[in-house]
Amino acid sequence: MAYALMFFAIGMELTGTTLLKYSQGFTKLLPTIGCLVSYFICFFSFSRALNDLNLGLAYATWSGVGIVASVLISWFLFGEKLNGWGILAVAMIIIGCIILNVFGTDH
Repeated sequence: MAYALMFFAIGMELTGTTLLKYSQGFTKLLPTIGCLVSYFICFFSFSRALNDLNLGLAYATWSGVGIVASVLISWFLFGEKLNGWGILAVAMIIIGCIILNVFGTDH
């Protein structure tokens, strides 16, 4: 259940971040409200997930998945492309998250 809450929190953070872009500096009312509500739900869900998850592992997973997903969202929704170095960096983040999740904590 904790991982489900964490991944739900990641989804809400990505929603909030996307709406943040659409809010145009908090000048558009509906995206601004959606952004704030999404972030509230995100942090509430993440705080609940942390009752059962290791903080470092959870935050690293959140960061890694969030970065990769936000790059993809930026690419498809806003046309913000990466160069070769950016793609390499994203690949390294993915590899680091996998290693941390598999080997990074005592079981």
